[in-house]
Amino acid sequence: MKYKVIVPLILVVIAVLCFIPVQQAFTFTEHRTEHPKLFYIPVESDDSFQIRYVHSIHLTDVIESYELTVDQKIRLVSMQYEDLAIGLPGYAEEGETLSVNDGVYTLTYDDNVIDSFVMLIGNVDAELAFRYLGAELDLKKQLVRGKSYTFCVKKLSIYQLLKGVNMNG
Repeated sequence: MKYKVIVPLILVVIAVLCFIPVQQAFTFTEHRTEHPKLFYIPVESDDSFQIRYVHSIHLTDVIESYELTVDQKIRLVSMQYEDLAIGLPGYAEEGETLSVNDGVYTLTYDDNVIDSFVMLIGNVDAELAFRYLGAELDLKKQLVRGKSYTFCVKKLSIYQLLKGVNMNG
C-alpha cells in the first residue's frame, strides 16, 4: 500500500524537478518558426563574451564585446573595427565614446543594456564566431545559414538542456 503512494509521489517530484531552471546559458533560439530549436552554451565562470564577424564589404574583423548583468541581461561594452562607412559608425552618439588607436576604432558604450537581440546567420562566406572562455565557436557551422536566431541569456531546465543542442558538445 505504501508503494502505491510513494512511487507516484516520487515520479511527480522528479517530473517537477525536470522543469525547474537550473543552468544559466547563452541561448540561440530559432526566430520566426513554428517549432523553434534551442541551441545553447552553458555560462561558466566568466561574465564577458564577444561576437566576432568579418564585415561583408570591408572584409575586416569587427569585434563586439559584451558582459552579463546580475539579472541575466546583456550589457554592450564595446565594438572594435578597422574601417568606417557602411554599417560601422564614424562618430559617437550620446552615451558612447569613439576612440582610434593604431588604426583600430573602438566604440565604447556607457550603459547600454538589452534583454536580447536577433542575429541573422548570413548565407555569405564571411566568418561569424562566438568567443567565450578563450575559445572561439564558429556559429556558421553550429547554426543554420539564412536563419535568424534570438540571442539571450537565461536559466534552462534539465528538460530544456536535454532537448536543446549544447554547442560546446
